Amino acid sequence: MLIEDGLIQVQRGAKEHHARPAIDPLFRAAALAYGPRVIGVVLSGRLDDGTAGLQAIKRCGGIAVVQEPADAEHPDMPASALDNVAVDHCVPSRHLAKTLVALVGLPVVAPRPVVPPQLACEQAISMGVGNPMEHLNTIGRPSRFACPDCDGVLWEIDGSKPKRYRCHTGHGYSLRSLAHTQELGTDHALWGAIRALQDRESLLRALAEAGDHSGGDADVAAFEAEAERTARHALELQRLVSAD
Repeated sequence: MLIEDGLIQVQRGAKEHHARPAIDPLFRAAALAYGPRVIGVVLSGRLDDGTAGLQAIKRCGGIAVVQEPADAEHPDMPASALDNVAVDHCVPSRHLAKTLVALVGLPVVAPRPVVPPQLACEQAISMGVGNPMEHLNTIGRPSRFACPDCDGVLWEIDGSKPKRYRCHTGHGYSLRSLAHTQELGTDHALWGAIRALQDRESLLRALAEAGDHSGGDADVAAFEAEAERTARHALELQRLVSAD
């Protein structure tokens, strides 16, 4: 979900943090559209989605509110925001409504700051506007990592804290969400390899059975031996995966 002047857009764009919808693009779009009129709130959640978006809100003159990590069911997201953003208010959930009502009632007196070029480039990548390679070269440099969602090269965004990455198709990650997504991909690949080995074992045993009916003793023995080796490999791999 993205925000422009007077509009809320729901797009099927590239995932950020391997998620859609994600918090960072929403916060970034709101910051660029409304500057100091924006209040960003980060609540309970895993990993660190929302941190970069809250940074964008602050850079555009807005207000950052974070749930107290000790009060959150999952403290990762609010803790990351507190570690990396100049947060204005950190409150438990029971005080959140009162805090927001008070903030909404305050007049906006700060002038709207100039939009940081880096944020504008990131938003253009999210919206699929302009030349993505030019945008990436403006905000960062190629890294040694590949995008787990499309296999393209990831650019490390200059000055990002925590470190963040983007590819030219629009996928975006923090270092933590990149590691998490790679872990999911590795797990999927390993279980796929186990399935392939088990399928091959079944096929080899079918070949052995077919050869037995046709009287090809040498072929039957070879197929059975290969099936046994394949079964052992599948079992060893499954034990390794399960041990993790």
